[in-house]
Amino acid sequence: MKWVLPLWLLVLLPMTAGAQHVLSLDSCRRLALDNNKQLSVARTSKEMASYDVKAARTKYLPRVDAMAGYELMSKEVSILNNSQKNALNNLGTNAVTGMGNTVSDIIMGMVQDGSITPQMAQQLGQQMGALSPALAAMGDELGSTIRKAFRTNNRNMFAGSVMLSQPLYMGGGIKALNRVAELKETMADDNYDMLLQKVLYEIDATYWLVVSLRQKQKLAESFLGLVKQLDEDVEKMIREGVAIRADGLNVSVRVNEAEMTKLRVDDNLALAKMLLCQLCGLPIETNITLADEGRELSSADEPLPADAAWSVSRPELRMLQTAIGITEQAQRIVTAAHFRPQVLLTGGYLLSNPNVYNGFEQKFAGVWNVGVLVRMPLWDWHDGRYKLAASRAATTIAKLERSDLEEKINLQVAQERFKLREANHRLELSSKHVASAEENLRCASLGFREGVMSLSDVMAAQTAWEAAHTQKIDAEIEVQLSLLGLRKAMGQL
Repeated sequence: MKWVLPLWLLVLLPMTAGAQHVLSLDSCRRLALDNNKQLSVARTSKEMASYDVKAARTKYLPRVDAMAGYELMSKEVSILNNSQKNALNNLGTNAVTGMGNTVSDIIMGMVQDGSITPQMAQQLGQQMGALSPALAAMGDELGSTIRKAFRTNNRNMFAGSVMLSQPLYMGGGIKALNRVAELKETMADDNYDMLLQKVLYEIDATYWLVVSLRQKQKLAESFLGLVKQLDEDVEKMIREGVAIRADGLNVSVRVNEAEMTKLRVDDNLALAKMLLCQLCGLPIETNITLADEGRELSSADEPLPADAAWSVSRPELRMLQTAIGITEQAQRIVTAAHFRPQVLLTGGYLLSNPNVYNGFEQKFAGVWNVGVLVRMPLWDWHDGRYKLAASRAATTIAKLERSDLEEKINLQVAQERFKLREANHRLELSSKHVASAEENLRCASLGFREGVMSLSDVMAAQTAWEAAHTQKIDAEIEVQLSLLGLRKAMGQL
């Protein structure tokens, strides 16, 4: 069983090493960019804008639409009226009756003229009487056939069509719509860049906050060690009779204050690391260590000269410039819709049942068609003029907003430059102050051991030493934050 313990050590050592995550500033940035929900939304918005551009380009192409329908009518369309239908139904009867009267009159006239005898007239009348029913039936049947031929039978209507339309000239409206889609895609890109700058600024600021708190934690530990060492020295002096109990109580109070300070720094550091883990998309209980925790931070120089064109890279300015372009294209769209003609080439195929291309047939039949459609606005009660004026006002507003933002950005960059210079100067002074405080503490501690300096002098030197190091840590982080703020103001994160 001697091999069991080494085996467990081999298993646990990689787990212990894996539990500690060492993160650099670049790795924190990558994690934050990969896990930020707002950036994911912005990326999706960019994808949507690209689809809108593709959709706008289809406006140049012909469109083909298919339609089909069925309609049931309560009555059918009738070409003949009721009297005409009755006349056609009795066409033979009416014709034979009218013809019989006419023939009888002719025969009677021939008898009176002596052209034929009464016996011959009687024979002719009998023969006509025998033929009349057959002729009447044939005429009625013919009239009924004609009446049926005029029937539309359109109570059940079936129709379908395939239509093609190709824009020839739309007054520049399609071109303006495509330009608007492209500008919106550009705005989506700028919006993503703006959110990216915001996320990077937030993650960098939190990163340097953790670094500063970690350095303050080390300082608190060092100060606590100094105070405890002083407490031990004072206790020895009390036992030897060269110090009084009150001195020991004063040092004990200072030890308690140092412990409370360390506890407060530990809590703040734990909370700051939780926030950094949350921004990076890691579980908040992840044990992380930052690469810059033990590095000595120095002053930073300004990344750009005073006369550089820094404001051009701000995404907010680009978005407002894009908004100006969108409002200008909106004016062109209004002009195309209300003040310019629109020409369309149309074509298609229409079929119906019943159809009228070979009488009224109860079957599907259709016809091809080609045409040109021209639309010219004449009068719209100044609707277009009002919309055009509103678009021009929107352009003016966008230009004023861009000018105002540019002035504010100029002021912001100037302020950040002054803050960076001041932070660099404060760091230089604090570094000198630390050196003086350390020498003062060394002399006070040595003098206290030699008996030439009092306990209060040592405690004051320790307090000054702690304050000097705290100011140096704050100055170092202020330099990093000032540089970060200047880069953000210039849009160069």
